[in-house]
Amino acid sequence: MKKLIKGLREFKSSYFSTHQELFEQLSHGQKPRVLFITCSDSRVDPNLITQAQLGELFVIRNAGNIIPPFGATNGGEGATIEYAVQALDIQQIIICGHSHCGAMKGLMKLNSLREEMPLVHDWLKYAQATRRLVLDHYSHYQGEELLEIIIAENVLTQIENLRTYPVIHSKLYQGQLKIYGWIYQIETGEVLAYDPHKHAYVLPQSQVLEVEAPHKFTISTYERFPMTQLSPEQMERIYRGSTQAN
Repeated sequence: MKKLIKGLREFKSSYFSTHQELFEQLSHGQKPRVLFITCSDSRVDPNLITQAQLGELFVIRNAGNIIPPFGATNGGEGATIEYAVQALDIQQIIICGHSHCGAMKGLMKLNSLREEMPLVHDWLKYAQATRRLVLDHYSHYQGEELLEIIIAENVLTQIENLRTYPVIHSKLYQGQLKIYGWIYQIETGEVLAYDPHKHAYVLPQSQVLEVEAPHKFTISTYERFPMTQLSPEQMERIYRGSTQAN
């Protein structure tokens, strides 16, 4: 607590004092450009990894970056999504998973959580589609390899859950909303983005380059992941797994 109080003083005397114009603007309202949905994990900081300024991201954080399907719960996620898209007119949503996710480790052993952490058990059931897919198609993997797969697949599951919300469905139908799936790798600082056309996770920059110059830009499997610690076999298994499972 002492460290936090010291930080408050430093914030007021340094950052706030040099950004007074920004805070004055923010005091009159917010106009975030992106709804960023990610895990509550203390190692994940949306503003830090994207270098976004205050007021640019509207953030939902919970265990496992999970979005319950519409009507499944009256929790804050649905209300926040509705407010972000309808009231703030946000037109871009990112669902960001991350490596070494404790919630996804819990999902791998869901039944054992029932007595020890019943609330966590009930919450993780909203990722049951991820668990079912992995059990059905990746049962021959274990440990860290299986965890990598479940993290990647869960991002795609939560995108599908997000699509069940009427306001999201409507905006997508009108072409007024885009949804992105990311994975943040804590150990490398790398972020991978799901490309629905390639059915693979790629570097986010590659998606931008393809939009700007689709006839000029090509990228190999190896070039997609120059900074990761995964082997080529792991890349192919995890980031093309969703097509193999269909």
